[in-house]
Amino acid sequence: MAGHYGRPRSVLRMRTVAGQVFLLQVAIVVLLVAAAMAALVFQSRAGSEREARNRSVAVAETFANSPGIEEALASPDPTAQLQPEAEAARKRSGVDFIVVMNPEGTRYTHPLPDRIGKKFVGDLDHARAGEVFTERITGTIGPLVQATVPVTDDDGTVVGLVSAGITIEHVSGVVEEQFPLLFGAAGGVLLLTTGGTALVSRRLRRQTHGLGPAEMTRMYEHHDAVLHAVREGVLIVSGDGRLVLANDEARRLLGLPAEVDGMPVTELGLDPLATRLLSSGRVVTDEVFPVGQRLIAVNQRSTDQHGGPPGSVATLRDTTELQALTGRADLARGRLRLLYDAGTEIGTTLDVVRTCEELTEFAASRFADFATVDLVEAVLRGEEPTATGADTDMRRTAVSGSGETALYPLGHTIRFAPVTPMGRGLGRGEAVLQADLTSLSGWQEQDPERARMLLEQGIHSMIAVPLRARGVILGVAMFWRGPGHPEPFEDEDLSLAEELVARAAVSVDNARRYSREHTMAVTLQRSLLPRVLPEQTALDVAYRYRPALAGLGGLGGVGGDWFDIIPLPGARVALVVGDVVGHGLHAAATMGRLRTAVHNFSSLDLPPDELMFHLDELVARIDQDETDDGADAGVTGATCIYAIYDAVSGTCSMARAGHLQPVIVHPDGTAEFADVPGGPPLGLGGLPFETLELRLPEDSRLVLYTDGLVEDREREIDEGLELLRRTLADHAGQDPEETCETVLAALVPERPRDDIALLVGRTRVLDSGQVAEWDVPSDPAAVARVRAAVADRLAAWGLEDEAFTTELILSELVTNAIRYATGPIRVRLIRERALICEVSDHSSTSPHLRQAAITDEGGRGLFLVAQFADRWGTRYTADGKVIWTEQPLPGGAGV
Repeated sequence: MAGHYGRPRSVLRMRTVAGQVFLLQVAIVVLLVAAAMAALVFQSRAGSEREARNRSVAVAETFANSPGIEEALASPDPTAQLQPEAEAARKRSGVDFIVVMNPEGTRYTHPLPDRIGKKFVGDLDHARAGEVFTERITGTIGPLVQATVPVTDDDGTVVGLVSAGITIEHVSGVVEEQFPLLFGAAGGVLLLTTGGTALVSRRLRRQTHGLGPAEMTRMYEHHDAVLHAVREGVLIVSGDGRLVLANDEARRLLGLPAEVDGMPVTELGLDPLATRLLSSGRVVTDEVFPVGQRLIAVNQRSTDQHGGPPGSVATLRDTTELQALTGRADLARGRLRLLYDAGTEIGTTLDVVRTCEELTEFAASRFADFATVDLVEAVLRGEEPTATGADTDMRRTAVSGSGETALYPLGHTIRFAPVTPMGRGLGRGEAVLQADLTSLSGWQEQDPERARMLLEQGIHSMIAVPLRARGVILGVAMFWRGPGHPEPFEDEDLSLAEELVARAAVSVDNARRYSREHTMAVTLQRSLLPRVLPEQTALDVAYRYRPALAGLGGLGGVGGDWFDIIPLPGARVALVVGDVVGHGLHAAATMGRLRTAVHNFSSLDLPPDELMFHLDELVARIDQDETDDGADAGVTGATCIYAIYDAVSGTCSMARAGHLQPVIVHPDGTAEFADVPGGPPLGLGGLPFETLELRLPEDSRLVLYTDGLVEDREREIDEGLELLRRTLADHAGQDPEETCETVLAALVPERPRDDIALLVGRTRVLDSGQVAEWDVPSDPAAVARVRAAVADRLAAWGLEDEAFTTELILSELVTNAIRYATGPIRVRLIRERALICEVSDHSSTSPHLRQAAITDEGGRGLFLVAQFADRWGTRYTADGKVIWTEQPLPGGAGV
């Protein structure tokens, strides 16, 4: 560009901006270097004097405090002793003199012997007062700094003075020796900075094209004049998407604030379409997009087509006059957009009340000042409304709008009068438009006093639209305009309101039907789960069941989680927790079938692995039956864990089918997952189930749960398991009820998406005084000894009244064992909630009741046992069987 003005491109032509900047920078560098050198010299002078003071004080104090100086001062000839030592110290320390004198100032030592005995030149008052004093004087050897230090005896009396001095020239000579190096470094710095300045000036010359100040000023004046004068917006965007320049017209058209230079285009608050266009930098010609109430035509080109910087330049032209031709299209587009947004914001949950709230919130923010929804009472209960229209009680379900109004409050019961426009509209199922409420066209007859208050608050227009679904009126939605919308509702607004309410009515009806199904599922499930804890003393048990919230847990909210506590004979209790995959009525019904099956299998007193085997076969048969019937889904996916705890021995045996490991909290507070062998989920078959048997000390805790407790979308299941273990360990001292509350508070979110079943049992062990055992030889004569021992033990327990019945039962059971069984025979008596008698042997043959004929010699013993005992039965062990009976204890004598 310099060629256009007839000048060569030389830096030496100082008329250019680059040349002038070069001279200015060189001058500044020279001044800075000179100032730095001057400051260095001044600092070295000041440092020399400071060093002289420090050295003189140090030497004087050292000599004054040296050993023997007090004796030397008190000697007949101090000079003879001190002069050699002073001269030696002076030479070693590098000072110019060390003078020792008496308090009156008479010298004892001096580098020049002829000065000894003469008065010291300097201020001695401070030293006589016990202070260290330094002063700067000009002596015969030049400017120097001398320090005077007192010499005191043990009483603090000044007995002499020591002065050391050094000339400033002597100290500063070391620093001044470095001046050639410092000046050389300064010269090097000057050369380097001058060269760098030349390079910067050369680059500046290239960037300014060799223009002079006047020419650049004129160019930028023209640039500003053109940018601000044209009636077309200009925007320049850099390659990294930041706004470099925007003229006045562009700021006006886009509504930009004053300070926008350098801001990213994405943060200008423009329409997303305009933001994408300006950020992309793509080439466009007369592309139109809306900005507020304007239609802007955009032309955009790249700025680096001819070697310019990366970025783009866009010109904007106001084409608002086109709006007059496309106004109706814009209005239709806006209404379609409103309905589209309503479809995404209304009906997001399967909850009747929440759907109504979403309708009122949307309408109050986009369409009216206030919005209300009134529903028939039956709809809120999830039922089909039997009576609709006027003279039907409706409850105000949702209210939205800013500020207080005289509208009926939330929860208010409303019955629209048939004589009002709203009542007539409800009777016909038609919407009602009251464009001008101040005309009092009959709407006020519903509540004249409230109508007067509404008018006083500025409410001037209203639309009422019935919520219709499948030909049934569920309620009515009403929209009100006040001071926030001075324009009244029009016929087009009525059409929009009808479409809006029609879409919302479908969502309300779906939520109503879902609520009905959810209520049915909850009712069914609650009826299938335990309502009270059964009586047993083996475990202190607490449980919690939390169904998934409606609309979050799946098809029906209610899932298939279940649990049970089943007392078993012999002071034992079974704990079971299961989970059926899925939600809704099918899962709840399946859960009930499994729970019943577990109850039936547990009555057979099977070990956990055998019970799981039978339960697995049952589920497989159920799946097969439902498949043959054409049912949609079977039970596959159900999991279960079954545990039996024996309060006599303290042992616990467990088996599981696809279920999570239980947690055991030991009495010392440590918590760990029990390594129960894993089996497949119920119904799959093919793999055996195994039992884990372990001993649990008294006051241990056994924690069973379903996956809903530890599994969540916000965390991995391993994290949930570790959080459960850590929570149980940190609160090991709590009772089962407190443990349940603590675990739920730590792991369960506010809105759980899956059912949760939690079962916590604290172990108890029967005292040895509650259990009596005897080994019985295979000899009929041993029966009498057993009866006598049992009678003695019952007497010790205070149960003499039960002795006859118990002896009779044990006599029959032991006699049968001696006669028909094999191996050792053992009798055990347990005093718990009931009196339990157990006779064990090594035979696997189970006795059974039969009706003995009159001529039969036997067959009546077991019949008598069944008559005298409250319950009896047989359970099989690994090495035989146990026949047990239970007798109720009179007067609550059990423990």
